[in-house]
Amino acid sequence: MASELAQMLRWQIEAGADEAIANSPQNRYARPEPPPQPLGNPAAAAAKPKPAFEPALPGIPPAAAPERHSAYALAAAAGTLAELKTAIENFEDCALKRTATHTVFADGNPEAAAVFVGEAPGAEEDLRGLPFVGKAGQLLDRMLAAIGLDRSSAYITNILFWRPPGNRQPTSGEIAACLPFVERHIEILSPKILVFLGGTAAKTLLGRNEGIMRLRGRWFDYATPGLSRPIPAIPTFHPAYLLRSPGQKRAAWQDFLAIRDRLRGDTD
Repeated sequence: MASELAQMLRWQIEAGADEAIANSPQNRYARPEPPPQPLGNPAAAAAKPKPAFEPALPGIPPAAAPERHSAYALAAAAGTLAELKTAIENFEDCALKRTATHTVFADGNPEAAAVFVGEAPGAEEDLRGLPFVGKAGQLLDRMLAAIGLDRSSAYITNILFWRPPGNRQPTSGEIAACLPFVERHIEILSPKILVFLGGTAAKTLLGRNEGIMRLRGRWFDYATPGLSRPIPAIPTFHPAYLLRSPGQKRAAWQDFLAIRDRLRGDTD
């Protein structure tokens, strides 16, 4: 029996379930208990309107979702990076915050011409409170160095500020909850160019449905009402994907050469 339990635990760790998110084990196969009966008039309780749910995708007006409206209000009130960071740390309407160790805001030079936006913190980032410090971050550092940049001349953040448990894919609701802060983050920075690392960041911030294979290497205009001008943006592969698919490093290198040329003003 002990060996079987050990095998099951090893399988879960290999599948990415590397942390517990509840204080006690839960039997997922148990029949759910019936909900408690409402007190008072059952008909009146049934007629009570349900709260609006949080929108799943960007572009839905904030009036349809109180949580997102609160996020937009908090983000809009932030006039500096310090104020925005405080607003994010005090934001309670993203469930990821309750399972994360740290809020992962950003790293690098806020005055940098290039801002790199990834997907979400991983295990190492969650422990240290900084983006891209694990194996994918080490690869990103080497890629930056290849075009003459480092963390003193670039700025790095994510579209999520808290790690999804087990490094799972973020849900559309989690992305929507953080999006107002990400947009305000970019507005305050107002860089020369944006680099979206991976399909999730690219599709979210560009509002497009194509995958990263079609989006990468192309320049787009990123614009929000709070920006005085559109910002040139280029999607490329996430470093974590390149670690799994080293054959795509050639294409990523072409993207980084285009980033270098745009920063130098060698291309329009």
